Amino acid sequence: MRFASGLRTALLALSLLVGLAAAPAARADEGSIHIHIVKAGFIIGGSAGSGTLFFHGRRYPLSIGGLSYGFTFGASAIDFRGRVTNIRRASDVAGVYAAGGVGAAVGGGAGAIVLTNQNGAVLSLAGYQAGLIVSADLNGLAISVK
Repeated sequence: MRFASGLRTALLALSLLVGLAAAPAARADEGSIHIHIVKAGFIIGGSAGSGTLFFHGRRYPLSIGGLSYGFTFGASAIDFRGRVTNIRRASDVAGVYAAGGVGAAVGGGAGAIVLTNQNGAVLSLAGYQAGLIVSADLNGLAISVK
């Protein structure tokens, strides 16, 4: 009898903890995003761009900048569209996103990437890259909401 009561109490406590841990994620929301980035470099690269976050029926303009270090040679323009998830307000998109990558574009090609920032926002992007660039580098991308 005591064992069954203790087991029931432990299961109740465990389900309460799981429910509390899942509660913030359950309140998280999502939106759509469009960004345009121009990237150029020789060893050290830079990128700049702009975009728009669509969240709760509103448009939020975005400013984008970044640096890359590694083997980078050339220039390209990238247009990405996708989803941003795990956000509670538009400002959660702002922050620094880091990625490492290897790639090349001669003329144009499709690409996709998933990035996460320090606020937990997750960008799932797909799009088109045009230009002449070869890279094997580490990238940091900073997004701010205007």
